[in-house]
Amino acid sequence: MNTQSAPAPSTPGKGNLKTIVSAVAAIVVIGAIALDTKVVQIGSANDVRQQAFSPETFGAEQFPKIQADVEKRAVAASDLAAAIAADKKAAGEKYGVATSTGPVIPVTLSGTFGARKSNTNEMKIDGLPPETVVRVQTGPAVNGTDLRDATGTIEFGQFTNQIQYQDAGSAINNEMKKTVFAGLDPDQLDGKTATVIGVFKLINPKNWLVTPVKVDVR
Repeated sequence: MNTQSAPAPSTPGKGNLKTIVSAVAAIVVIGAIALDTKVVQIGSANDVRQQAFSPETFGAEQFPKIQADVEKRAVAASDLAAAIAADKKAAGEKYGVATSTGPVIPVTLSGTFGARKSNTNEMKIDGLPPETVVRVQTGPAVNGTDLRDATGTIEFGQFTNQIQYQDAGSAINNEMKKTVFAGLDPDQLDGKTATVIGVFKLINPKNWLVTPVKVDVR
């Protein structure tokens, strides 16, 4: 007589229960994804393409603020020269905004434009020692980041990387050129008296390279 083991009885509904559990789990996952997903309309304020850094927009927004700040804080050139001669470091701390390469100082210049050379015009300033050379950037190229650094309110941490930070400085310079150099012919400045408000980085106390925010030619 052969004896065979009978198959174990199956639990009724076990397969269906697994299917139901899996389906519920899938629904939960899909629901969680849906809750974490935000629908963004193209062209809306939340469209990341609208949030990309625009140097041109930044320059247009920031230059008027920089211009107003520099005009408010600008020091007469003769007073500044005397303060620098007495104590260069103290003068920089009192009147300037610190940077890694020297303080950027706002200044008011009154004097006569001289010869033009390499995008600058020399300027003879009333009340300054004759050995102090003052050059004003008159374009078309404007170099440096003195305008960007002039107020101390624009910092590297506000930008994604160094390229954006440099682009911000260039954009501010470009906006200055649109505003300040409009109607100004640098080739015709030699011999003309003017008042210039601008900034320069105090490195060599006898050599000022001024980036203007305002030029009034008389």
